[in-house]
Amino acid sequence: QVQLVESGGGLVQAGGSLRLSCAASGRTFSIYDMGWFRQAPGKEREFVSAIRWSGSTTLYVDSVKGRFTISRDNAKNTVYLQMNSLKPEDTAVYYCAADSRYGYIQYAADVQYWGQGTQVTVSS
Repeated sequence: QVQLVESGGGLVQAGGSLRLSCAASGRTFSIYDMGWFRQAPGKEREFVSAIRWSGSTTLYVDSVKGRFTISRDNAKNTVYLQMNSLKPEDTAVYYCAADSRYGYIQYAADVQYWGQGTQVTVSS
């Protein structure tokens, strides 16, 4: 099993920045990909970004490209999501995700491991 704990959410004005962190523990050697999803009230959980645990491959949903950056620190078993130029439509609960299989990290219904979520609120 893999446990994920997010931190770093909060309230920020439009145009501001936040950095989310996700610390992994447990069977971290089994992780293939880690990523971030978000879920706004009344909406489905949406893929935001992912990073290969080893290597440099990253993925982003179009709506955050150029504004969000995903990175990792393998020594700390931690993944980060730097969010710049935040917009009110970025408001959501952000969830960290991890999967031990290739090709599943983008699909909320299939992801193996989830964090508890952290609230991000962007005011206009």
